[in-house]
Amino acid sequence: MEYMTDPVKHTPGHILCCDCGVPISPNPANICVACLRSKVDISQGIPKQVSISFCKQCQRYFQPPGTWVQCALESRDLLALCLKKIKAPLSKVRLVDASFVWTEPHSKRLKVKLTIQKEVMNGAILQQVFVVDYVVQPQMCGDCHRVEAKDFWKAVVQVRQKTLHKKTFYYLEQLILKYGMHQNTLRIKEIHDGLDFYYSSKQHAQKMVEFLQCTVPTRYKASQRLISQDIHSNTYNYKSTFSVEIVPICKDNVVCLSPKLAQSLGNMNQICVCIRVTSVIHLIDPNTLQVADIDGNTFWSHPFNSLCHPKQLEEFIVMECSIVQDIKRSAGAGMISKKHTLGEVWVQKTSEMNTDKQYFCRTHLGHLLNPGDLVLGFDLVNCNLNDEHVNKMKSDRVPDVVLIKKSYDRTRRQRRRNWKLKELARDRENTDTDDERQYQDFLEDLEEDEAIRKNVNIYRDSTIPVESDTDDEGAPRISLAEMLEDLHISQDATGGEEEEEKDIENPKDFPEEKEYYEAGEKTVQWSSSRKADTRYMY
Repeated sequence: MEYMTDPVKHTPGHILCCDCGVPISPNPANICVACLRSKVDISQGIPKQVSISFCKQCQRYFQPPGTWVQCALESRDLLALCLKKIKAPLSKVRLVDASFVWTEPHSKRLKVKLTIQKEVMNGAILQQVFVVDYVVQPQMCGDCHRVEAKDFWKAVVQVRQKTLHKKTFYYLEQLILKYGMHQNTLRIKEIHDGLDFYYSSKQHAQKMVEFLQCTVPTRYKASQRLISQDIHSNTYNYKSTFSVEIVPICKDNVVCLSPKLAQSLGNMNQICVCIRVTSVIHLIDPNTLQVADIDGNTFWSHPFNSLCHPKQLEEFIVMECSIVQDIKRSAGAGMISKKHTLGEVWVQKTSEMNTDKQYFCRTHLGHLLNPGDLVLGFDLVNCNLNDEHVNKMKSDRVPDVVLIKKSYDRTRRQRRRNWKLKELARDRENTDTDDERQYQDFLEDLEEDEAIRKNVNIYRDSTIPVESDTDDEGAPRISLAEMLEDLHISQDATGGEEEEEKDIENPKDFPEEKEYYEAGEKTVQWSSSRKADTRYMY
């Protein structure tokens, strides 16, 4: 006969805590967790309040022994930096978890919640959770000290252009702002014929020189001066100087090419108009619409100068205008501009309206001019031209008048201009009354030339109301689609980005995370309002 018996179920026994007598499961210490925590503090020796240095100027934290690092608020990099401040005490325990505890953005406090474990009393493992408070103390870093001193520099880039108009510098300024090439500068000084960029290292200056070579036609010379030396360690301290010269040609200049250069460019005429200056010089022949691009090396091999000063521009009125249809026959072998129209016009100076003297010329502005329009140009007949190439030309090859651009009412254009540009923070040696006029000329060039406008960040001016794009005068304007919103993002006391329009101060302001906040002290992961890879404790 067989007997069926139930298997014996062994249940772990319980013992009483040797201190308080509470039934507990057996452990190596034979003490309950509450009594064990009251006797042993595994966080002893770990500082509960630590100071951390923060530079307000460059928004960086100090990482010993001598490094300043950029960290966003409550990021992984900042958490690693905080843990390194207490690395030695933490080496005696096992770090299980670490996360930030939310604090006010302007409290200058960073709270890190740590979970540690340690073996105590006969092999018992005790886990403890505590918060370390980091006090953010302001301290200026060495780089910012040099910036504020304004006299400690290792390299300088001297940008010069031998012209009387600053159109190229205004264009270059916008390119520097767009690509952030001014961030490493210690100081920017403006003088009458250029700009000086001061740097704390030679590498930053060389990077600026390479940027200038890619944006405008230039040539440069480098030199250095010995400041100090150490013969024992064979170290030398130099100050480097980079002299950068921009080609002396600006937009709307009338130039005369050498016969050899004109022949190499498709046998175009020697008298040309500069329509823009970017990484190359863009020229157009007003008689044939033939265009050519001249880079810096070609210019320095066959240099040429501007024939007339911008102040010599005169105002003409169009009496007659006709479009030239067959232009390929007179254009030679060069490329023809498709954005311009060749026209034959009779013009008369507005200052000579009481006379019958008129001038005949060909122009590349045939698509813009109509009888009665005002146009700006150079009078080459009554102008004293002192140029070696012009003096060798035949008189019938030199035009009487070269028209540059159509004239509009400047006062009306300034009043209707609903956009603005940013400027570099620089020290001005002296203020010239003609600078404002030259700056207005540059703004008008942006409105009239779409090719230059593509390389410039244009911002919407909220102080000026939006008007209709139609204009009775027909002056070109910049559309709202080409403008950017001028966003102002400030930095808070601990280096985090803070929007100007809305302050993120309380997690209860976000409905999608309200349930996590009300659930008590819990590690949550923010979905949209914070960085997704950062954990927060409440």
